[in-house]
Amino acid sequence: MTTIAIETPGQTGVTDDAQLNASFARQPILNRDGMLCGYEIKVRAPEWTGQSGPAARSAAPADSGAPADAEAGRAPDPAQLVARAIIDGLIQGPVRGALTGHPAYVDVSREMLLDDAILRLPAERFMLELAPTIEVDETLVARIVQLHGRRYRFVLDEVTQPNDAFARLLPYAEVVKIDFTRAPRALLPKLASVLKSAGKLLIGSGIDAQADFETAHELGFDRFQGYFFARAHASSTRRVSAPRHALLNLLQLLAGEPTVAQLEAELKLNPVLVMHLMKLANSSGLAVGHKVTTLREAINATGTDRIARWTQLLLYADGRKVALEDDPLLQLAATRARFMELAIERLPEAGRDEADAAFLTGVFSFVDAVFGGSLESTLNVLTLSRPLQAAILHREGVLGLLLSTVAALERGDWDEIGTLCARLQPLTVEQVAQMALAAGAWAGVADRSAQGLERIED
Repeated sequence: MTTIAIETPGQTGVTDDAQLNASFARQPILNRDGMLCGYEIKVRAPEWTGQSGPAARSAAPADSGAPADAEAGRAPDPAQLVARAIIDGLIQGPVRGALTGHPAYVDVSREMLLDDAILRLPAERFMLELAPTIEVDETLVARIVQLHGRRYRFVLDEVTQPNDAFARLLPYAEVVKIDFTRAPRALLPKLASVLKSAGKLLIGSGIDAQADFETAHELGFDRFQGYFFARAHASSTRRVSAPRHALLNLLQLLAGEPTVAQLEAELKLNPVLVMHLMKLANSSGLAVGHKVTTLREAINATGTDRIARWTQLLLYADGRKVALEDDPLLQLAATRARFMELAIERLPEAGRDEADAAFLTGVFSFVDAVFGGSLESTLNVLTLSRPLQAAILHREGVLGLLLSTVAALERGDWDEIGTLCARLQPLTVEQVAQMALAAGAWAGVADRSAQGLERIED
């Protein structure tokens, strides 16, 4: 999605008044076919406010691989404690759930690399990103060589043009990530050609415009990080799963309170959606005692509200044979909608109607990416209530504040999240982050009792 975030207690064993909490946010990485193939984990390092002393000397857990300083009775360096808190957060279940089976790219500090606690990260699931500002000396190079021998893979991050650190680390890197927002455009063709010839996998970061995606694609880049796929101008490259007029009619119907008969009639105009929803009904275990064979049975088995919600999300499904957990736009819309629902339920006097409105706001906030044109022109065709339209277009009201919050999470803008939470009391940054992580995990599967999302068939 979207960027997803969490604040998790670091299991460092430090004193209560100095408990460290690491924060994480995710940003999608797409392959050349436009499908999800990984997430970068944006780390917000916890701030050390404790004091070094006897309590800190036992800070590292027994299985953390702590260096000898703790064993010798010396207080660990605060930067080392922060590094361990980050590593501990990365291996927790909530972060794994938000990755939905995809590999994680994570920026690692010098302290993280030199601490044996990093060996707790599964080498097959994490790509270790080296920032251009990292201090490169013989000690660091030797450690990278050692970790490389344990099958850890490295990424040169935020590359704009070669420098001394780049040259020293390049032999040990499998991937090079080039920052499209800052790299000189005239240098890109030569840089891409040389790195591809050297066998490096190239990632373009900051790809928020369709033109940048097309440039990177033509230069042979292998991966793309940014939100170009969620912009209206990207719709020309996306094969939607039903004719435009049928999707608009269905959106209009779902914005109200359709009866079973109305929903059945409109869904029959969308064969791909019917097929997928039939699979959902039969995989969910809700149709007890017999196999669901008709659309009306599927609607009755799952309930109009529930099936309408998944129909809303499936409107974003790419028309190709694509696993929905790998479809970046659908995952972005699903995560945003679920976050909105979870967040508003924490606010005073919010009931089922408010939760439904929040979910709907999140879903429809991306309709321009499917249909093209301006968001306002697309929303004008729908029969959404005024508060929903005002929230989507102008970020007005509580729904607008929540929509701004999830958008800030997608960017990893922690300062903005803090400012918004001050207006959304009693919500805190920690709660918002936890709900966003849960929303990302929820979006990865169609039903809690199902094995996962089926594939869309032509």
